[in-house]
Amino acid sequence: MSLLDLDAAELEQLAADVRARYDELKAKNLSLDLTRGKPSSEQLDLSDALLGLPGAGEDVDKFGADVRNYGNLGGIADIRELWAEVLGIDPATLLAGDSSSLNIMFDLISWSYAFGNNDSERPWKDEETVKWICPVPGYDRHFAITEHFGFEMVTVPMLDDGPDVDAIEQLVKDPSVKGMWSVPIFGNPTGISYSRRVIDRLAAMETAAPDFRIVWDNAYAVHTLSDEFPDNPNVIAIGEQAGHANRFWYLSSTSKITFAGAGVSFLASSKENLNWYSHIAGVRGIGPNKVNQLAHAKFFGDAEGVRTLMRKHAGILAPKFAAIQEILEDRLGAYGVATWTKPEGGYFISLDVIDGTAERVWELAKQAGITLTKAGASFPRGEDPRGRNLRLAPSLPPLEEVTEAMDGVATCVLLAAVEKLGA
Repeated sequence: MSLLDLDAAELEQLAADVRARYDELKAKNLSLDLTRGKPSSEQLDLSDALLGLPGAGEDVDKFGADVRNYGNLGGIADIRELWAEVLGIDPATLLAGDSSSLNIMFDLISWSYAFGNNDSERPWKDEETVKWICPVPGYDRHFAITEHFGFEMVTVPMLDDGPDVDAIEQLVKDPSVKGMWSVPIFGNPTGISYSRRVIDRLAAMETAAPDFRIVWDNAYAVHTLSDEFPDNPNVIAIGEQAGHANRFWYLSSTSKITFAGAGVSFLASSKENLNWYSHIAGVRGIGPNKVNQLAHAKFFGDAEGVRTLMRKHAGILAPKFAAIQEILEDRLGAYGVATWTKPEGGYFISLDVIDGTAERVWELAKQAGITLTKAGASFPRGEDPRGRNLRLAPSLPPLEEVTEAMDGVATCVLLAAVEKLGA
């Protein structure tokens, strides 16, 4: 059944019921927020023991170097080896930095723009046009970086097993296409993970630009909603085996594992890419916060310590995601006015409503005291060509607020739908 199956009288009755329910919603004077994928206080509390680490007299790394001093641009071996085991990669391919992998991503783009990367014929600022592939729906902060540098952002749709590789393989025949954004596991906002088929094709495809790069932002590699962890192929090795050793800039961090603003970030890539990055990073600074790196290494203990912590996160997050699924199915499933993703991990749910109504849903929710991420935010420049996508972020509020907010959002989706149909 869908709204289109209702006759005029049934549609008018439904519209009246939905408007009455919306009036009741506004009368509650709510103030609820589902905008950003932030950890809740309950999640942050899981890592409070970090605040007492590494501990007085325990401020040397595994080689006896004092972490309180300058140096060691690539980060201490203690955390690099531990995190390499978490990701299933060679620690020799991994650098440890400060708290934000997003900062590293900005550096990678800005340094390629200013100087060119190690495979560039010239700095990207000297190119007539720089184009960048953006799978959509995608991560708004990714798009903000390439928009900031004036790149032409070319969208490709996300399919059930990752981005449309057929479309990507055609786009990279253009030498002005210099790179691509990706969130390969439990993607933002869809929760979709790339299949091995997609990964292999991305690694093997020929590109007209010799300095083409894929930003492999593996932000949610261990962010399961269950006790099971996803497969995480080693794209550094896959790229090398495919003859494109320099293809991937692989990013990771502890930002939604320990403290979002005080974690450790990581860059993994080929030796050539890391040498290029380190050469410039060594001019920008003397070294990362190694005290914090050692604190994290001691806090986790080993890779299994990371997985144990993430199971605790899952215990907090999973009920919120389950509540959203239940409410959307109960309130909207019978009417055919929306579809949504059902992720097994990550921080988001992607909601598609009737074409052309996402902005109206956002407005109705705002008027009712429910703040959602702006409609279209998951597209470059906020421009959703079908006007249908909304990103839901349930992690920060308590479960009861998530439930109340989503019931309200469902009412807004229905009201926008009946308005669209003229009822």
